[in-house]
Amino acid sequence: MFAKHVSKKLSAYCNGELKGDEARQVAEHVLVCQRCHRELDEVKLGVRLAETLPVVSAPASLLAELDVRLEQQASQAPQTRRRATLISAFTWPRLTFAFTSLLIAIALGGWFFIVRPSTTSWEVERLEGAPRIDSENMGEQGRLGIGEWLETDANSRALLSVGRIGSVEIDPNTRVRLMETRATEHRLALARGRMHASIWAPPRLFFVNTPSAVAADLGCAYTLEVDDAGAGLLHVTVGWVALDSANRSAIVPAGASCATRQGMGPGTPYYEDATEAFRTALAKLDFEQLDSGARENALISVLNEARPRDALTLWHLLSRTSGEERAHVYDRLAALVPPPAGVTREGVLRLDERMLDLWRDELKLGWFKNDPLWRRAWRWIWG
Repeated sequence: MFAKHVSKKLSAYCNGELKGDEARQVAEHVLVCQRCHRELDEVKLGVRLAETLPVVSAPASLLAELDVRLEQQASQAPQTRRRATLISAFTWPRLTFAFTSLLIAIALGGWFFIVRPSTTSWEVERLEGAPRIDSENMGEQGRLGIGEWLETDANSRALLSVGRIGSVEIDPNTRVRLMETRATEHRLALARGRMHASIWAPPRLFFVNTPSAVAADLGCAYTLEVDDAGAGLLHVTVGWVALDSANRSAIVPAGASCATRQGMGPGTPYYEDATEAFRTALAKLDFEQLDSGARENALISVLNEARPRDALTLWHLLSRTSGEERAHVYDRLAALVPPPAGVTREGVLRLDERMLDLWRDELKLGWFKNDPLWRRAWRWIWG
């Protein structure tokens, strides 16, 4: 199916060496090709291990031995001495390279990567007003270092450059902190306010911590906001975002949103064009303490209002319900989008992970239809 795998470009892509359309093409391909996605994960693992390697000097004994040999060669005839000097000039780099390569081979188990040093700060551009970095007003340009806060008031906006992989626009009344920036991870913390991220990067390279969940970029554009109580709302415009907490996880595609609450984590993703009755009932199931009757009514409302497009929501509800509730969710989902071969009712009701993944992959084909990123990737894959 995928005639143009991007294996040879993954190392350069992970290190931010690809630019423009080439980087976007690789990002789009990785989103839909499981083989290249797995290979990219292996590249990222190798990069992480390489970053932990210490810089090791050559042993003093090796240097002493070379000095002795050079002195011996100095007493030889001029022609022989010139030849020996030439040989030693080539021998030392080779010995150094061999010694270093051996250390890396041992540490990585055969992996060898050259990692470009990552910057410890991001560029900040003032868009409006007077943004502040660690409580100090910045000019037209500034730099946000690891551990520092970027704050905007009611009249300020700013633009963050996320290393070489994208940008984040910071809205008024927002407070964000740079947590980490390196080859395999770029991470912000959004304490309050709203930000708009546009990222072209390998999956799970850019993260945003919020008080109630962590947003993991899967190659996309999205808006994320947090209110004063720590509750959040994610809206994805291109690609995908994963929302994770200790208790719950959600995968949110383009055109969908997902709310989060402190102590609960992410709710159930939903498309924003779902009916009001659907969205209201879903919020009750996600975040309210309901008695059995009220919960049954809310679930019935969600199932009755669900369209084939809302299979995204019902698939997530399978793991958030149990007993008869899960059976009702399965029956409605199967009526809207029949399960693929190899997926049985009994397996889904016991939350068989392989079957759930198979059905999710089948549903993704429908989710992709409204995603401009997928449409571009599809045209590129098939030429």
